[in-house]
Amino acid sequence: MFESTLVLPAVADAVRKLHPRTQLRSPVMFVVYVGSILTTLLAAQALGGKGEASFGFIAATAVWLWFTVLFANFAEALAEGRSKAQAASLRSLKQSVTAKKLATPKHGTTWLPAPALELRKGHTILVEAGDVIPIDGEVIEGVASVDESAITGESAPVIRESGGDFSSVTGGTRVLSDWLVVRVTANPGETFLDRMISMVEGAKRQKTPNEIALTILLVALTIVFLVVSVTLLPFSLFSVSAAGAGAPVSITVLIALLVCLIPTTIGGLLSAIGVAGMSRMMQANVIATSGRAVEAAGDVDVLLLDKTGTITLGNRQAAAFVPAPGVTEQQLADVAQLASLADDTPEGRSIVVLAKQKFNIREREMAALNAVFVPFSAQTRMSGVDLPGDAAGAVRSLRKGAADTVRQYVASLGQPYPPEVARAVDDIARRGGTPLVVVDGGRVMGVVELKDIVKGGIRERFAELRRMGIKTVMITGDNKLTAAAIAAEAGVDDFLAEATPEDKLKLIRGYQAEGRLVAMTGDGTNDAPALAQADVAVAMNSGTQAAKEAGNMVDLDSNPTKLLEIVEIGKQMLMTRGSLTTFSIANDIAKYFAIIPAAFVGTFPQLRALDIMHLASPASAIMSAVIFNALIIVVLIPLALKGVRYRAIGAVALLRRNLLLYGVGGVILPFIGIKAIDMLLAAFNLV
Repeated sequence: MFESTLVLPAVADAVRKLHPRTQLRSPVMFVVYVGSILTTLLAAQALGGKGEASFGFIAATAVWLWFTVLFANFAEALAEGRSKAQAASLRSLKQSVTAKKLATPKHGTTWLPAPALELRKGHTILVEAGDVIPIDGEVIEGVASVDESAITGESAPVIRESGGDFSSVTGGTRVLSDWLVVRVTANPGETFLDRMISMVEGAKRQKTPNEIALTILLVALTIVFLVVSVTLLPFSLFSVSAAGAGAPVSITVLIALLVCLIPTTIGGLLSAIGVAGMSRMMQANVIATSGRAVEAAGDVDVLLLDKTGTITLGNRQAAAFVPAPGVTEQQLADVAQLASLADDTPEGRSIVVLAKQKFNIREREMAALNAVFVPFSAQTRMSGVDLPGDAAGAVRSLRKGAADTVRQYVASLGQPYPPEVARAVDDIARRGGTPLVVVDGGRVMGVVELKDIVKGGIRERFAELRRMGIKTVMITGDNKLTAAAIAAEAGVDDFLAEATPEDKLKLIRGYQAEGRLVAMTGDGTNDAPALAQADVAVAMNSGTQAAKEAGNMVDLDSNPTKLLEIVEIGKQMLMTRGSLTTFSIANDIAKYFAIIPAAFVGTFPQLRALDIMHLASPASAIMSAVIFNALIIVVLIPLALKGVRYRAIGAVALLRRNLLLYGVGGVILPFIGIKAIDMLLAAFNLV
């Protein structure tokens, strides 16, 4: 965060941001900016011997007011610097390459060289092994392995092919093998990479609705304090005139009072918080094509999650051994493992692992067993091994496969098929699992239950979301019985079974009609309507172009569970903004007791009773408050950029925690800070 490569440019940017047009973007800090100019002019007047107070006091006040503006500029510049560094790394991916463009339809398959900048939507290009894909597009022919590590950070190449949900390619990635014919889907300057760069550039960020609303509140508070401060001068002049004694309050002191009482802390950090939120989303490998989407992620109260790959692992795995009558579970596990030793599918490997975990049955070497592997085929729908039997020349046939196929296989051998096994097969199927029947020779040993395994820890994460008031809904194409079983195991609040694109769209609209904000993920063209309707729509980078265009976020890792992390980042941004707003407003209480008695003790000596901190002098009290007001912005920069620590708690508990930590803390800390600064000023006789 404070590396020299970021800090030094941020310092220079902080000075450049002193331009009036830049300062006008933050009304609160613009008031401080105008106050800095006025006190500087008053200091110049005092230097000529006509000042309302000593030159040293006015000049010191002016310097610290300028520091207040510069520190706020520095916070924003530092946040933008991190985003600019990310944008610079993305710009390095943009390469000026020559594409192989289809000349005209009449030339058939003639490919002519063309600069990437001349490519437009609808053009057709050819990319071959070793070529950099020049621009975004949709694969219309071919299959190839593509290296997307430059964008996603994932070293493993991905397969891109025509049709389906893996047909989208991104400019700046490289083809590793084979070839692709690609239809261009974006003009230069409108590509996914261009959108990434423009969104991570903090300087181009648009304010979100909540940020605009908070700005209006801060402006209202600033106007109130501005009116109060302006009217205090005539009141002070009248009181001195009426009493015939005392000294009126000076303009310098009124400016210091105004700056200390308006919410300068959150005013100076508000923009940095928003920029840092976008930056944290980028660090999570998520590109938000809308700043509003990041903010909406923090307000989401309904999550729609696909079952496969999000809630479950996506691969069926062995979950239980159900032995036939007269067979022990360990005997079934031993035969099932032998039949699966040469099976490299996830299902086969899971059977080997389950037998090892439950009964410590170690894997055997196929060569040592003199086994002959019998591969799975669509005709037999079975797989297994043939092992040497006890008798000379005898063969022991171990098979596992679909229940109906194994039933026919056993019947062909003239062996019985136990009714208990048939019932076990039906029970597993009704639960949404997949039954595999295992036989040793002609003897039915039992059933292996395969099921889509719920990811570890996902139930706890859903419980956290529930505590935060977020409803989770699982979407699956499975039947209702299977969906209900997985939903109960995963701990989701509701589910939509046998879902079609129309069902998803209807579900989202139903929740939105209730006033809820909905978030969902998707990767296919059939997800595009629902993504376009959702408030927070996260499209997978591996998905189709239609899905990416419909969403307002793109997950470069194509990880469906990223939606949970996106919600956490959004909530963290809102929590940070709320916490620092609470702290900023609470700060005013201590400043009130520091600066009000000091400012008006000359007019109303009785106000000395409010000096509960027993500050060294009125000048020291005012200067201590101004210095603290500037330094607290610097102290809070790390918190604004890193964000308040995320906690999965409800809104009421979160409000209570913020009021206790940042409200009470915002009251206490200034008392300590102002008193400490006052003691230092008095010790070194600086005021």
